[in-house]
Amino acid sequence: MRKFVFIPFACALLLFFATLACAQQVDVAVGAGILLSTKNTNASEAFLPPPEKGGLYPSFSFDRIFKNHYGYSAELATSYKQQSYNSFQEYRPIFYDVNAVFAPHLRNRMDADFMAGVGGERVLFYSPSGSCNFSVGCTTHLDANHLLFDVGADVRYRVWKHFFVRPEAHLYHIVNNAEFHSDNVLRVGGSIGYTFGLK
Repeated sequence: MRKFVFIPFACALLLFFATLACAQQVDVAVGAGILLSTKNTNASEAFLPPPEKGGLYPSFSFDRIFKNHYGYSAELATSYKQQSYNSFQEYRPIFYDVNAVFAPHLRNRMDADFMAGVGGERVLFYSPSGSCNFSVGCTTHLDANHLLFDVGADVRYRVWKHFFVRPEAHLYHIVNNAEFHSDNVLRVGGSIGYTFGLK
Protein backbone atom coordinates (compact mmCIF):
# COMPACT_ATOMS: atom_id res chain seq x y z
CA MET A 1 0.00 0.00 0.00
CA ARG A 2 2.87 2.39 0.77
CA LYS A 3 4.13 2.06 -2.82
CA PHE A 4 0.80 3.35 -4.13
CA VAL A 5 0.90 6.35 -1.79
CA PHE A 6 4.37 7.25 -3.07
CA ILE A 7 3.30 7.44 -6.76
CA PRO A 8 0.74 10.29 -6.38
CA PHE A 9 3.13 12.13 -4.05
CA ALA A 10 5.96 11.89 -6.61
CA CYS A 11 3.64 13.08 -9.41
CA ALA A 12 2.44 16.03 -7.32
CA LEU A 13 6.04 16.97 -6.49
CA LEU A 14 7.04 16.77 -10.15
CA LEU A 15 4.08 18.96 -11.14
CA PHE A 16 5.01 21.48 -8.43
CA PHE A 17 8.58 21.80 -9.73
CA ALA A 18 7.38 22.03 -13.33
CA THR A 19 5.10 24.98 -12.49
CA LEU A 20 7.87 26.70 -10.53
CA ALA A 21 10.17 26.45 -13.51
CA CYS A 22 8.06 28.51 -15.93
CA ALA A 23 9.93 31.80 -15.43
CA GLN A 24 13.16 30.56 -13.91
CA GLN A 25 15.41 27.59 -13.40
CA VAL A 26 14.86 25.06 -10.61
CA ASP A 27 17.52 22.47 -9.75
CA VAL A 28 16.92 19.40 -7.60
CA ALA A 29 19.89 17.24 -6.63
CA VAL A 30 21.02 14.38 -4.42
CA GLY A 31 24.61 13.83 -3.48
CA ALA A 32 27.15 12.81 -0.90
CA GLY A 33 30.22 14.26 0.72
CA ILE A 34 32.61 14.07 3.65
CA LEU A 35 33.40 16.43 6.53
CA LEU A 36 36.86 17.87 7.11
CA SER A 37 37.92 19.64 10.29
CA THR A 38 41.09 20.35 12.23
CA LYS A 39 42.29 17.96 14.92
CA ASN A 40 42.68 19.13 18.51
CA THR A 41 46.35 19.58 19.47
CA ASN A 42 46.19 21.73 22.61
CA ALA A 43 43.29 20.55 24.82
CA SER A 44 43.82 19.23 28.33
CA GLU A 45 44.12 15.50 28.91
CA ALA A 46 40.90 15.56 30.96
CA PHE A 47 38.66 16.16 27.96
CA LEU A 48 39.69 16.05 24.33
CA PRO A 49 36.76 17.15 22.18
CA PRO A 50 36.98 15.18 18.93
CA PRO A 51 37.14 16.79 15.49
CA GLU A 52 33.85 16.78 13.61
CA LYS A 53 35.01 14.98 10.49
CA GLY A 54 34.82 11.79 8.49
CA GLY A 55 31.88 9.68 7.50
CA LEU A 56 29.68 9.79 4.43
CA TYR A 57 27.05 12.55 4.31
CA PRO A 58 24.18 12.04 1.85
CA SER A 59 22.52 15.33 0.89
CA PHE A 60 19.44 16.72 -0.82
CA SER A 61 19.35 20.22 -2.30
CA PHE A 62 16.96 22.49 -4.12
CA ASP A 63 17.66 25.85 -5.75
CA ARG A 64 15.65 28.38 -7.71
CA ILE A 65 17.55 30.72 -10.02
CA PHE A 66 15.86 33.68 -11.71
CA LYS A 67 16.79 35.15 -15.11
CA ASN A 68 19.09 37.75 -13.50
CA HIS A 69 21.27 34.85 -12.18
CA TYR A 70 20.27 35.44 -8.54
CA GLY A 71 18.16 33.09 -6.47
CA TYR A 72 17.97 31.00 -3.34
CA SER A 73 18.68 27.45 -2.25
CA ALA A 74 18.06 25.01 0.58
CA GLU A 75 20.05 21.95 1.53
CA LEU A 76 19.99 19.08 4.02
CA ALA A 77 22.91 16.75 4.78
CA THR A 78 23.20 14.08 7.44
CA SER A 79 25.63 11.37 8.38
CA TYR A 80 24.88 8.06 6.65
CA LYS A 81 25.46 6.16 9.89
CA GLN A 82 26.14 6.96 13.50
CA GLN A 83 29.63 8.25 14.30
CA SER A 84 31.67 7.42 17.41
CA TYR A 85 32.25 10.25 19.89
CA ASN A 86 35.68 9.55 21.47
CA SER A 87 34.88 5.81 21.38
CA PHE A 88 32.31 6.48 24.11
CA GLN A 89 28.97 7.38 22.57
CA GLU A 90 27.33 7.26 19.16
CA TYR A 91 26.12 10.48 17.50
CA ARG A 92 24.67 11.69 14.21
CA PRO A 93 25.03 15.29 12.94
CA ILE A 94 22.39 16.86 10.68
CA PHE A 95 23.14 20.07 8.74
CA TYR A 96 20.49 22.24 7.11
CA ASP A 97 20.77 25.68 5.53
CA VAL A 98 19.11 28.25 3.28
CA ASN A 99 21.22 30.49 1.08
CA ALA A 100 21.19 33.42 -1.28
CA VAL A 101 22.73 32.27 -4.58
CA PHE A 102 24.54 33.96 -7.47
CA ALA A 103 24.73 31.62 -10.49
CA PRO A 104 26.83 32.98 -13.38
CA HIS A 105 27.06 31.15 -16.68
CA LEU A 106 30.66 30.01 -17.26
CA ARG A 107 30.60 28.38 -20.69
CA ASN A 108 28.58 25.95 -22.79
CA ARG A 109 26.75 23.48 -20.48
CA MET A 110 28.56 24.83 -17.40
CA ASP A 111 27.36 27.16 -14.64
CA ALA A 112 28.63 28.03 -11.17
CA ASP A 113 26.80 28.68 -7.91
CA PHE A 114 28.19 30.95 -5.20
CA MET A 115 26.12 30.95 -2.03
CA ALA A 116 25.98 32.31 1.49
CA GLY A 117 23.37 31.84 4.15
CA VAL A 118 22.31 30.59 7.55
CA GLY A 119 21.10 27.32 8.94
CA GLY A 120 21.53 24.95 11.80
CA GLU A 121 23.27 21.85 13.01
CA ARG A 122 21.48 19.27 15.10
CA VAL A 123 23.63 16.63 16.75
CA LEU A 124 21.80 13.57 18.08
CA PHE A 125 23.71 11.76 20.85
CA TYR A 126 22.46 8.21 21.29
CA SER A 127 22.37 6.61 24.71
CA PRO A 128 22.82 2.81 24.72
CA SER A 129 20.56 2.41 27.75
CA GLY A 130 18.06 5.23 27.21
CA SER A 131 16.53 7.32 29.94
CA CYS A 132 12.99 7.34 31.26
CA ASN A 133 11.04 10.06 32.99
CA PHE A 134 7.48 9.74 34.22
CA SER A 135 6.32 13.06 32.70
CA VAL A 136 7.92 12.75 29.22
CA GLY A 137 8.42 9.02 28.70
CA CYS A 138 11.56 7.26 27.48
CA THR A 139 14.16 8.65 25.06
CA THR A 140 17.22 7.04 23.52
CA HIS A 141 18.97 10.24 22.48
CA LEU A 142 19.84 13.74 23.58
CA ASP A 143 20.44 16.50 21.09
CA ALA A 144 22.41 19.70 20.69
CA ASN A 145 21.27 22.46 18.33
CA HIS A 146 23.52 25.18 16.94
CA LEU A 147 23.14 28.14 14.59
CA LEU A 148 25.49 28.00 11.63
CA PHE A 149 26.64 30.31 8.86
CA ASP A 150 27.37 28.79 5.46
CA VAL A 151 29.38 29.82 2.41
CA GLY A 152 29.75 27.52 -0.56
CA ALA A 153 30.52 27.12 -4.22
CA ASP A 154 29.90 24.53 -6.89
CA VAL A 155 30.15 24.00 -10.63
CA ARG A 156 27.18 22.48 -12.48
CA TYR A 157 27.98 20.61 -15.68
CA ARG A 158 25.07 19.38 -17.80
CA VAL A 159 26.03 15.89 -18.95
CA TRP A 160 22.83 15.05 -20.84
CA LYS A 161 19.80 17.23 -21.57
CA HIS A 162 18.61 18.49 -18.15
CA PHE A 163 20.77 16.15 -16.02
CA PHE A 164 23.90 17.56 -14.36
CA VAL A 165 26.81 16.60 -12.12
CA ARG A 166 28.08 19.06 -9.55
CA PRO A 167 31.29 19.03 -7.47
CA GLU A 168 30.74 21.28 -4.44
CA ALA A 169 32.23 22.62 -1.20
CA HIS A 170 30.52 24.20 1.82
CA LEU A 171 32.24 25.87 4.76
CA TYR A 172 30.15 25.94 7.92
CA HIS A 173 30.87 28.22 10.88
CA ILE A 174 28.94 26.60 13.74
CA VAL A 175 28.24 28.97 16.61
CA ASN A 176 29.24 27.62 20.04
CA ASN A 177 30.10 24.14 18.77
CA ALA A 178 31.33 23.09 22.22
CA GLU A 179 30.85 19.35 21.62
CA PHE A 180 33.63 19.34 19.01
CA HIS A 181 37.11 20.79 18.64
CA SER A 182 36.41 23.46 15.99
CA ASP A 183 33.58 25.79 15.07
CA ASN A 184 34.59 25.52 11.39
CA VAL A 185 33.73 22.45 9.30
CA LEU A 186 34.27 21.93 5.57
CA ARG A 187 31.96 19.61 3.64
CA VAL A 188 33.16 18.57 0.17
CA GLY A 189 31.42 16.24 -2.21
CA GLY A 190 29.37 15.96 -5.35
CA SER A 191 25.77 15.77 -6.53
CA ILE A 192 23.75 14.61 -9.47
CA GLY A 193 20.55 16.38 -10.33
CA TYR A 194 17.96 17.58 -12.77
CA THR A 195 17.16 21.11 -13.98
CA PHE A 196 13.58 22.22 -14.62
CA GLY A 197 12.94 25.25 -16.83
CA LEU A 198 16.25 25.17 -18.71
CA LYS A 199 15.95 26.91 -22.09
